[in-house]
Amino acid sequence: MQKRKRSHNMETLKILTYPDKFLSEPTKPVENIDEKIRNLIKDMASIMYQAPGIGLAAIQVGINKSLLIYDVSPKDEKRALQVLINPRIIESEGTTISEDEGCLSVPDFRANVKRAASVLVEGFDSKEKPLRIEAEGLLSVVLQHEIDHLNGILFIDRISSLKREMYKRCVKKNLKNR
Repeated sequence: MQKRKRSHNMETLKILTYPDKFLSEPTKPVENIDEKIRNLIKDMASIMYQAPGIGLAAIQVGINKSLLIYDVSPKDEKRALQVLINPRIIESEGTTISEDEGCLSVPDFRANVKRAASVLVEGFDSKEKPLRIEAEGLLSVVLQHEIDHLNGILFIDRISSLKREMYKRCVKKNLKNR
């Protein structure tokens, strides 16, 4: 298995897509929140907004670090980029169905996904300040989705095996036809 070592400049960062095996690797914790990490955050934000998406984990751009960004502010409002470093779900409650969930690493596919209705997440911001986020609704789904990425889990791993196999067959066929 090849290990990826990437420099953090914008030209080398691109969104990895299924079936890239790197996406199924759990990430390593961020040891030091330095200029390199802050530059990575800026680059990831550019990529996420350009895509357009509302969340992005570092593993999705080929960086094996426990870092995610998100912005769930409505499109017509001012952007409100949030950063979570080394996040963990401490508590989760209830269940909900996230309707029409999608992913930048699983293009052209959406599905209903069973998720916790609310979560309590702990982590750090880009200034090393501890964060504790109680989330429900869209924010809860985004945090669970992105933290899944950090644990090597794609949202298609959480859907029925029938739907997952249909998607995988479609991807294989498209890769063959390239």
